[in-house]
Amino acid sequence: MSSFSEKDCVPCKGGIPPIKGKRLLALMEELNNEWKLIEDHHLEREFAFSNFKEAWSYLNKVAEMSEQQDHHPDIELSWGRVKVIIWTHKIDGLTESDFVFAAKCDDLLGLE
Repeated sequence: MSSFSEKDCVPCKGGIPPIKGKRLLALMEELNNEWKLIEDHHLEREFAFSNFKEAWSYLNKVAEMSEQQDHHPDIELSWGRVKVIIWTHKIDGLTESDFVFAAKCDDLLGLE
């Protein structure tokens, strides 16, 4: 379990800069290495499943957690695949809460 997953997402009120540079890279090291940092702007990861029903079930778990954490990712669903894309829309970049949410997505499957 990542130390991130022990935290809760904190809603961003804006007015802060997105995380950049060395701090961003240090935070990435704390996540499961399946998460990708895209253009220093957002995180994404594809989760593979053996069928559509399992993918749909996982999507529902992410959606429920999104409501609990008040943090809402972009989610793509297709047969045997769920792609989660995370960033803080209010500042158009990454905050620590995005990393918290990513770790919690992994925890839904028991991943570290």
